[in-house]
Amino acid sequence: MSVETLHRPAHRDALVALERAFDRGDVVVVFGRCTVEYDGRAASSLGPGDRLLVLKPDGAALVHTDEKRTPVNWQPPGSEHRASVRDGRLRVQSRRTTPEEVLDVRFERVDQLSAFSVTERAELALTGSEEDLRTRILDDPSLVEAGFEPLETERETSAGPVDVFGRDSAGRAVVVELKRRRVGPGAVRQLQGYVDAVGREVGDEAVRGVLVAPSVTDRAAALLDERGFGFVALEPDEAAAAEGENGPDDERETGDERSDD
Repeated sequence: MSVETLHRPAHRDALVALERAFDRGDVVVVFGRCTVEYDGRAASSLGPGDRLLVLKPDGAALVHTDEKRTPVNWQPPGSEHRASVRDGRLRVQSRRTTPEEVLDVRFERVDQLSAFSVTERAELALTGSEEDLRTRILDDPSLVEAGFEPLETERETSAGPVDVFGRDSAGRAVVVELKRRRVGPGAVRQLQGYVDAVGREVGDEAVRGVLVAPSVTDRAAALLDERGFGFVALEPDEAAAAEGENGPDDERETGDERSDD
């Protein structure tokens, strides 16, 4: 598990770290002096105080004080985290649209920010690499999709080397991006870069993109769908794949109701 920690960071440095963490699909904790505003089915406001903010890649957000086991405010899974710097403060928002509600945390001071690449239970046993994924796909191209034919590996493009390049059963060009661990939107944007680069090389021909990884965050899944890319859930090695048959459940958005006590 990798960890990135900043002590008393400037707001701009904290913003950069948060954006990287969101792209990677990390669990993030931020401690500092902040205000908290909630607007949705009800409205609430917390004045300045020292609090702990926890942001999870499934969209959940929790604000804790030094008392009690439950957060003083939160957002459920399925929300989207965003960060910015406004009026000399680091602003972190967690928003969802059904129903429409926003948790808005504004830090006047950040004492510590940490990002953790927490993996699911099956992924903790992951010892393979992207090369393992490539080998599995070359040995059995149908893992990508029926009729897929790999033609090149590490194909050089203006955006960098493509992990696997091939063609589907209809003869269309396919760019396959491999990731050994759970990924966020950054991996989708990387795949987009490769698809665009290959598209420039092949001219008018349409180029498809497929992301192969053990799992993706909700934000990454939405971006894959938006850009028309495919996703294949695949572990780097046979042992991890077999273990994954009884592994974690699929990600689900919940309809948790917020209590107003």
